[in-house]
Amino acid sequence: MTSAARRPATLQDIAERAGVSKQTVSRVANGSALVGEATRARISAMIAEADYHPDPQAQALARGRSAQVALVYENPNPQHILTIQQGLLEGLDAAGLCLILHPCRQGSPTFLADLEAFVLRQKLAGVVLPPPLSEDEAIAERLRQIGCPYVRMAAVALDAPERVVVGHDRLGARAAMRHIVGLGHRRVGFVNGPAGFRSSAERRAGVLEALGERGLALDPAHEAPGGYTFDSGVAAGRRLLDRATAERPTAIFAANDEMAAGVLRVAQELGLAVPADLTIVGFDDFDIASRVWPPLTTIRTPTHEAARTAAQKLQPGGADRRFPEVAPKLVVRGSCGPPAGAPSDGA
Repeated sequence: MTSAARRPATLQDIAERAGVSKQTVSRVANGSALVGEATRARISAMIAEADYHPDPQAQALARGRSAQVALVYENPNPQHILTIQQGLLEGLDAAGLCLILHPCRQGSPTFLADLEAFVLRQKLAGVVLPPPLSEDEAIAERLRQIGCPYVRMAAVALDAPERVVVGHDRLGARAAMRHIVGLGHRRVGFVNGPAGFRSSAERRAGVLEALGERGLALDPAHEAPGGYTFDSGVAAGRRLLDRATAERPTAIFAANDEMAAGVLRVAQELGLAVPADLTIVGFDDFDIASRVWPPLTTIRTPTHEAARTAAQKLQPGGADRRFPEVAPKLVVRGSCGPPAGAPSDGA
């Protein structure tokens, strides 16, 4: 029989050759930490030699589940959801798992019952929850009750490490405001995200921390609510900028790029030059940040990487693995500069 026609190695083949149980081989194949290093090395070598690959469909069936992971979401920013989808697909493809999308309406009186019915009907291998659903403890509790694995993508550590990927939004907002103040701005505006979103609270907290480091405070007259949408950024921009020159902020930090682009639109309508008359900084570094003019200085959030990590945590053995922390990063572009007549301290 030629090598091309040779029967693929099975879990039983590896177990018999190694003199261990099928469960031990399965643990090694799935990256579990519950196997000694010497045994792991020996079995890993046999797996590589036999070119053995676990069948994700068979693994799922053995657990009484499908090979599907659902992204359950309700979010006003389509780009955010699209970026999460891309990261999840990258993480799931390697494990032979499929992604299904489940948009929902959290305010529905039957929301939790509907979600439970969906999970049980699909026999899901897992659920990924982005904000704001990830911030609802009742959702996580219901998934635990029905035994469905899940991972929450959140601004802070809301759950056990194997069940959450933390975005560190506060650190990102603090870095943005430090940069703005370091350029010499003292009349700083802030456009916050939707009320009730943990990310909104964390980003505002980062703003206040950075201002407090310089002995500054956020003027209530220079703060405007937003909804993580372009239109809400336009409304906030008009509220902050349609006033006398001496009263309007010289810099505005918006809690996401869509709103920052809305502020930029208003500045251009009012004849303000960016950044000569007004500095604008966003948050997320989605496509819109580099496509407007001038391109936006922003905080690059690791949304894609966080989603990929969430997918990996849902794979067999993923709960036992350690993953690198994801961290936001300042990206400086053309939308920011010092206020007229004020020297920058380079911070």
